[in-house]
Amino acid sequence: MTAQMGSGRTPIVNYNGHGRPGPVARKQRRVTAIGRVGIDAILVLASFLLAYWLRYHQEIGGDVLPGFSQPFDFFAGKAAILMVATAAIFQLRGLYRLPRWASFLDEVSIIASGATTAMAILILYSFLQRFYPSRLIFIYAWIIMIALLIVKRLGVRLVRQYLWSRGMGVDRVLVAGAGPAGQRIMQHLFSQPQAGYRVVGFVDDIPADDNWGIATEWRVERPSYLGRVREIAEVVRDHDIDEVIIALPPTAHEATLSIIEQCREREVGFTLIPDLFELALDRVHINEVAGLPLIGLKDTRIQGANYLIKRGMDVVIALSVLVLFAPLMLLIALAVKLSSPGPVLFRQVRVGKGGRRFTLYKFRSMCQDAEERKAELQAAYKVGTLLFKIKDDPRVTRVGRFLRRTSLDELPQFVNVLLGEMSVVGPRPPVPAEVLAYDDWHYERLLVTPGLTGLWQVSGRSDLTFDEMVKLDLYYAEHWSPWLDIKLILRTVPAVLLARGAY
Repeated sequence: MTAQMGSGRTPIVNYNGHGRPGPVARKQRRVTAIGRVGIDAILVLASFLLAYWLRYHQEIGGDVLPGFSQPFDFFAGKAAILMVATAAIFQLRGLYRLPRWASFLDEVSIIASGATTAMAILILYSFLQRFYPSRLIFIYAWIIMIALLIVKRLGVRLVRQYLWSRGMGVDRVLVAGAGPAGQRIMQHLFSQPQAGYRVVGFVDDIPADDNWGIATEWRVERPSYLGRVREIAEVVRDHDIDEVIIALPPTAHEATLSIIEQCREREVGFTLIPDLFELALDRVHINEVAGLPLIGLKDTRIQGANYLIKRGMDVVIALSVLVLFAPLMLLIALAVKLSSPGPVLFRQVRVGKGGRRFTLYKFRSMCQDAEERKAELQAAYKVGTLLFKIKDDPRVTRVGRFLRRTSLDELPQFVNVLLGEMSVVGPRPPVPAEVLAYDDWHYERLLVTPGLTGLWQVSGRSDLTFDEMVKLDLYYAEHWSPWLDIKLILRTVPAVLLARGAY
């Protein structure tokens, strides 16, 4: 059993030799495998034809002296050898058996090395046969062959991902076990619809409660609970499952063996993943010393070079916004002042990274006595204290309602970003009263600098429950990258313009 890293840095465990793809998937893969080999063979032949045309008809690389030109029939046997050698090497290197989550670089690496090896075999064979044509034709054929095969693979990958992202040709997956390992796998599959897998649901001996969900980069997913582990045979049959991913803890050894046996009987594919003692799987790195595997955890904290990159982005963006929007901010300040009595800015103590407190700045959107009326509204609307937000809040002024729906009330927070108290992207900064009511697992969100926007902003904003918001914050903390920040900033724009979840 081997673990591989899929896109998004989430480990996926490869087939261990005992599992097989499901019946539908196997038939499709046999057909596509034959098609791939056939198309590759045609491209190899085409590369040799094109190389011949460039050298002997276009005379690229020097004039062809009289008497040295050869008809293509002279090279037909060599082209056939190259086709067979290339197909055999690709098969041996596993090009036609790569898992769906294999990266494009994996494919390019196998194509380049395989084509080079096949061409070397052809050159050696030609030398032994005392066949001495223009050496340039071999070089041209080698370059063209690699280029054509890579372009073909890229085209297939793009079309395949397009179809998979729309649910066509996907494998229907059932996850056995909803512990940390099972949740990680479901999180990865939900985050990568283009990988060709659809999570139909999961089985576990402990049913999920109403607040249970899987945080992804896009939203909080709620996979279907389909039954207990012992009911997996009926679940596989009733839901037309192609593959079962077994993510049970090590203590469930008998249940794991039972699932494997039932999958074999029904010719359903299966894979196994280790629970790794509830470690976050995408943070695991494995080294080997004296033949012994050493399992460690990667540090996902934003520090060192990562901190400098993130801080640099924050400073540039904050300065740009404050300068470009200065005239608009003056107009907003004037509108707030004229629309209702009270200060222009709303100041509130928030809790930042590591539990440090700071003063957050916003344009005031409520009446002066908003805090005094909060307890009254909590009782009237029966709203919890951890995430107190209600639609049509009577404390919000007319100007404030517009500012909130457009998020313009948050422009002064770029001052907090400039001061290093906040980041452009990060978890929502809580008030001290929220922190006092945290459960133990909620405190992990304080390990990251709070932000103006984040996964919570683009995934529903005020429509989310508090636990859903925390799950999104933790997902962000574990998967942070500069590219993720950029994507979230770009996705914030339509979320703000469409006022999704804003009130």
